[in-house]
Amino acid sequence: MHKVDSHVAGGAEPGGPGEHRSAGGRLRSRLRARSVAGQVFLWLLVVVVLLVGAGLTALILQAHSHATSDAVHRTRAAAVTLAQVPTVVNALGSADPTAELQPLALKIAKKGGFDYVAIANPEGIRYAQTAQPELIGQRLIGPYQPALKGPITISFTAPIGRVVESSAPVTRPDGSVAGLVQVGYTVAHAGSAVSGQLPIVFGGAVAAFAVGTGGAVLVRRRLRRQTHGLGPAEMTRMYEHHDAVLHAVREGVLIVGGDGRVLLANDEARRLLELPPEVEGRPVTEFGLDPGLAGLLASGRAATDEVHLAEDRLLAVNNRPTAPFGGGPGSVATIRDTTELRALAGQAEAARARLKLLYDAGLRVGTTLDIVRTAQELADVAVPRFADFVTVELAEAVLRGDEPLPGTGVAGGPRIRRVAAGGIREDRPFYPVGSQISPLPGTPEAVALGSGRATLVADLRQAHAWWARDPQTADRILAYGVHSLVSTPLRARGLTLGTVTFWRSGQSAPFGEEDVAFAEELIARAAMSIDNARRYTREHRMAEALQRSLLPRGLPEQNAMEVAYRYRPAQRGVGGDWFDVIPLPGFRVALVVGDVVGHGLHAAATMGRLRTAVLNFAALDLPPDELLGRLDELVGRLDQGEAAVGEGDIEGELAVAGATCLYAIYDPVSGRCTMARAGHPPPVLMHTDGSVDYVDLPAGPPLGVGGLPFETTELQLAPGAALVLYTDGLVTGRERDLENGLAALHRSLTEAHADGTPDETCRAVFDALVPSRPSDDIALLVARTQLLAPDQVATWDVPDDLAAVSRIRNACTDQLTAWGLEELSFTTELILSELITNALRYGAEPIRVRMLRDTSLVCEVSDSSSTAPHLRYAATMDEGGRGLFLVAQLAERWGTRYTARGKVIWSEQPLTAPELQFEAMLL
Repeated sequence: MHKVDSHVAGGAEPGGPGEHRSAGGRLRSRLRARSVAGQVFLWLLVVVVLLVGAGLTALILQAHSHATSDAVHRTRAAAVTLAQVPTVVNALGSADPTAELQPLALKIAKKGGFDYVAIANPEGIRYAQTAQPELIGQRLIGPYQPALKGPITISFTAPIGRVVESSAPVTRPDGSVAGLVQVGYTVAHAGSAVSGQLPIVFGGAVAAFAVGTGGAVLVRRRLRRQTHGLGPAEMTRMYEHHDAVLHAVREGVLIVGGDGRVLLANDEARRLLELPPEVEGRPVTEFGLDPGLAGLLASGRAATDEVHLAEDRLLAVNNRPTAPFGGGPGSVATIRDTTELRALAGQAEAARARLKLLYDAGLRVGTTLDIVRTAQELADVAVPRFADFVTVELAEAVLRGDEPLPGTGVAGGPRIRRVAAGGIREDRPFYPVGSQISPLPGTPEAVALGSGRATLVADLRQAHAWWARDPQTADRILAYGVHSLVSTPLRARGLTLGTVTFWRSGQSAPFGEEDVAFAEELIARAAMSIDNARRYTREHRMAEALQRSLLPRGLPEQNAMEVAYRYRPAQRGVGGDWFDVIPLPGFRVALVVGDVVGHGLHAAATMGRLRTAVLNFAALDLPPDELLGRLDELVGRLDQGEAAVGEGDIEGELAVAGATCLYAIYDPVSGRCTMARAGHPPPVLMHTDGSVDYVDLPAGPPLGVGGLPFETTELQLAPGAALVLYTDGLVTGRERDLENGLAALHRSLTEAHADGTPDETCRAVFDALVPSRPSDDIALLVARTQLLAPDQVATWDVPDDLAAVSRIRNACTDQLTAWGLEELSFTTELILSELITNALRYGAEPIRVRMLRDTSLVCEVSDSSSTAPHLRYAATMDEGGRGLFLVAQLAERWGTRYTARGKVIWSEQPLTAPELQFEAMLL
């Protein structure tokens, strides 16, 4: 340093003028210090001088102030203590208080060095006075009354100087004031001790100046090292930047030392944390912050975006230790107010929740095509995520599948019915499900139905029209805690189907305008599902009506079998299952069970076509295999015809997608049953001994496949055996395959009583196998066999001789007489004569005649020829050709059926001969 200064001085020799100039230059250089450290050194010197001077002055003033304060404390303590001495209280109540109090006052004044001590009664009359005893008996000077309420201290100027006087009341044990004690002290007495300490004070000032100067030098060196020699401008600019950042930044900055005390807090931190004005240097745990937040700030641990609560704010706090970055022990925290962000996040979360609710409603509402169940699904999905309670009302016509009538739900119009309800509790105070509701004008439901828009009632207590409709129910709802509602019309495809009302209760927030928009969106989606269910219900009802119109309305009268049946349509869409019991000539009975694949109008219409075809083919008295063959050929032609219509045509949808059928013929005379099936499940035979077997009947291809023949099986059935026919819906389903279903059917029939009626058997099978909501149509037919008694059948073999006709005719007349049918003898003789004569002329042996008596009289003539007779209308001059015409006129019915060995020509007559039968023939 000296070398540099010498160089600057121009290299003057020591001791010369140059050296003086060099020293002066160094001094001026120091005085003109441009760095912050140099300026601080100069200022510190000035400050030290000023502080030493101020300190001397302050010490002197403090000494005088201390004297005054000491006088106050001493007099007050003496006055209060003396007032509490029991002797003073007792003396004030004695006959001569002065005798006891004056010595005590003198003693206290002497020991305490007080200028005077005075004791007086509550009226201010002195009983003791140390400074001027002659004042005893006189009243105190100055205001003494305030001292009767409690100790007071006053100061006043007297000839002897500044006097401090303290007064205290003397109280009895019961709290009453017995007197007053005054103690006086001159301040000058306390200040006399200060004068002897002045040399020490001045010596201390000199020492303080020396220490201050040395400290300034140390501060200069340390400050120069810490400021890196920066000048005031640079330091000012840095401070301005620092101050601008701290005050302008919208994040709170809080620096906490290693001891947990606040070192720095900017304006935003003070605002967010609501800190007091004087915060620096105080522990961070003293400001009443949230314990978690205060603990984080005091701990110094690192944290990133931790959310803490401060009053009504949500603060995101980032905390980092300062030691790794060159600072001392402690941490710096940045604090952001995320309340609005949280609110926005809450709104976004609410919007997300509502979108999720709409999504869930799309999945959960409309899972079936049942109107009531769909309405209940809507009520369930909205509780409790949107409303506490939900009620759904629909028009009566909608429940039937029809379009609602005009004016539905308005006053005087068709009523709406509550079909579904849901809530957070089961004890709902609303009208129960099934109630009819007629909204009155002004009620939320009526307004919603009339306007087609959702209606909001934020406070039900103000909804006078709603309350007036049913005050008792309204009071019950209000007492339950329900406070607001949104009533929304159910509209779909331009139709108002009903209303949906959302209710909130208890602590739930009342509905607002944003809830109205959401309710409309939710209902708009659900309304389509309900309308789809309505349309399906209408179609299902139409298809079911069509199906039932195509099914047998009852069983025909016949004595060959005791028959019972059960039919259950599918829950979702009618199908194409059918059955029939068809009486055949000769008291035989045909049993038919069939199934068309699919559901709906198509399946029902196809079933009707096939059933009609079977009835027509049965009228031809065809055997089972031939009947199924013709039916298969018919289905094939139907499919070809529908395919030619075109794939896009609606008519093309009526093609037969697949059908199965089982056809059986039972003869009560022989007990034989002939059957065949086309892809249908096998029949079951219940024997008279209770055993159950599936009939080993070849399955055959389903109808419409074509090209394959159908095989026939013939069984000999004992009287009382039962034949069970069914469709596949009975043994198959979603949870049961065909094998398990057949086993379950076998088990249920085995457990049924062998002597039970067919109706009881049907009931037992349905109870065991049919679910409550079947997915397919189910048809079940149980037929118990019966045989005609031997005396109901008469048979004759006819030899190949025309002369035998009269003998057979006479034998038949005798049999009619035995049966009590003499009145039928003439017509029967004519019929048999023609039939036997035709068989002898055109048929082949063997020829047989059989008469059957049951509900009617049947005459049969069989031969081994397959040539069929033809009914002709003979001309006037023809000699023949009138035989079959005569038979047709005399018999109620007649016909021909073919057997494996020929044909049978039969006629049927009522058991009672009609009146004027021959007269009618002549007309």
